[in-house]
Amino acid sequence: MFTTRRERGDGGGKFPTTSRCSCDCDRSPCGAAAAAPRSYAPPSPPLAFPTVDSLAAFLRPRLPPQALASWGTAPGTKTLLNLFLELSHGDCALHLPSAPPHVVRAVHVATVRIRNRRGARLVETRQLLSDGRLRSRGPRPLSEKMRPGETPEAAGARAVREELGDRARVRILGAAGARVEERESVSYPGLLARYVLHAVDAEVVDGVPEDGAFETEEAGEDEEALHCGAITVKRHFWEWVNDDDESEHNHNVAAAGARAQ
Repeated sequence: MFTTRRERGDGGGKFPTTSRCSCDCDRSPCGAAAAAPRSYAPPSPPLAFPTVDSLAAFLRPRLPPQALASWGTAPGTKTLLNLFLELSHGDCALHLPSAPPHVVRAVHVATVRIRNRRGARLVETRQLLSDGRLRSRGPRPLSEKMRPGETPEAAGARAVREELGDRARVRILGAAGARVEERESVSYPGLLARYVLHAVDAEVVDGVPEDGAFETEEAGEDEEALHCGAITVKRHFWEWVNDDDESEHNHNVAAAGARAQ
């Protein structure tokens, strides 16, 4: 069970917190995306695709040659089917900007900065994928793509349940602001991604090893992805990083939540 504590983040109240237990998160539309500054707004309405083939036909002339062929085959990449499922579930959106690039993938991500009793921060180093590949993760904090209408705190609590397990008890302290980053997607090479990164602070209560490295089973992959052949995450590999260590790798940890989504 995860608990939350109402605190006002440094975003001037733009990112609301919740006092409800995160096992029963408020799923009503919260306006988290709309509450971000105007510069975060997508350049156009999101595009919809009825089939994987229609998505491929749309992307092929808008991506570099051989880009689609590398998806799901190059190390650390996902497949076209993965992107189709993300779009179908509302985990991301595609937009046509008024100027090049020809297409942008927009993603809202909750990055959960979990600390233990010593003040060390939890980071993910690797993931074991369903096809047997190991994918490097930065290291980076626990991160989760936000669903439509989901607050950063609710997405953070969901990430804890799905990636650290039901026994993990983590107190969500509140959202601490957001920023925008743009870069080519690692999961989908050739596709520019715009990430709105919502920082969420949290602390361990119980049920999580607080020393050394450990690994956990992924519990959040949906049944559709598991049965249709999409690449899914099977295991997560974690370690604790002290502040002295973090200062050396600060840029990598801060940006990894975006790079690996």
